[in-house]
Amino acid sequence: QVQLVESGGGSVQAGGSLRLSCTTSGFTDTSLCIGWFRQAPVKEREGVASIDSNGITTYADSVKGRFTISKDNAKNTLYLQMNSLKPEDTAMYYCAAGSRFVCSRVVGLFGVWGQGTQVTVSS
Repeated sequence: QVQLVESGGGSVQAGGSLRLSCTTSGFTDTSLCIGWFRQAPVKEREGVASIDSNGITTYADSVKGRFTISKDNAKNTLYLQMNSLKPEDTAMYYCAAGSRFVCSRVVGLFGVWGQGTQVTVSS
């Protein structure tokens, strides 16, 4: 059974940092595009960052220079280092696995999702 399990969320003050982790199980296909998404109340889910099998990354403009996506294939773990957090970063954060043919941050291209971890940034 394919599973993605996020951890590392929490509450932090503006300017602080958090590191999210996403542990995968049930599949060992390191060629898949994997990414981080977030959804704030009454807003649509949006792509935050993605990374492909070659380590090529993409970021939403709103997080460029503050967030870093990385992965450790040996540990089957995806990370999102979040620095200089802002109140507008408050959301439920999800990791997801997508295609091996295209890597983007389009929600519809990702078929396997974790349950999410909450990030709350106070001003």
